[in-house]
Amino acid sequence: MDDTNTELTEEKQASSTEEVQAPEEMKDEAKEATSSASDNAKWYIVHTYSGHENKVAKSLRQRVESMGFEEKIFDIIVPTRNTIKVSQGKKETVKEKIFPGYVLVKMILDDESWLLVRTTQGVTAFIGAGNKPSPISDKEVEAIQKFIKTEEPLYKAAFVQGEAVKIVDGPFTDFLGTIDDIDEAKGKVKVLVSIFGRETPVELDFLQVAKL
Repeated sequence: MDDTNTELTEEKQASSTEEVQAPEEMKDEAKEATSSASDNAKWYIVHTYSGHENKVAKSLRQRVESMGFEEKIFDIIVPTRNTIKVSQGKKETVKEKIFPGYVLVKMILDDESWLLVRTTQGVTAFIGAGNKPSPISDKEVEAIQKFIKTEEPLYKAAFVQGEAVKIVDGPFTDFLGTIDDIDEAKGKVKVLVSIFGRETPVELDFLQVAKL
């Protein structure tokens, strides 16, 4: 009698353990299925109204979640990178869009997923040959992602070549000159300054010159 009760108890415990583990196994299977589906997805370029890139990305993410499209649309990126903008003698770090008017979407393209993206407010079209969306290559995606992650920031010049400026810092303070060359990667400008009646190029930081 005792042996029978023990066996029943063990069976119940085993059954209980299986019931607890089942949902975890289902979650793992779901993750594997999503991962497998993601491997088959491709990156597409979506054109948006200018200045609406972030709004489109946010709205699309919300629609994907609310409509249950997580297994067809996996990632949405507005490519940006840090840029140092020099204005009125001050540096400000801002996120600048690399491709204004475009959003990257990693998805499995079919009629339903196309329609969901295409009908998102602010989206104007998919980029492709004719009316057919064309995926971009893995090489292009890798290049864009590396560019986004580049730690060295770009400087956004507020000057244009040939513009008259005043030097506000350094040994040539208060000299007037003309912008001859702009190096946005280094945040430097070459200014042609009149010294002893001759135009001499002087390399300066963006912060060392000001518009007239």
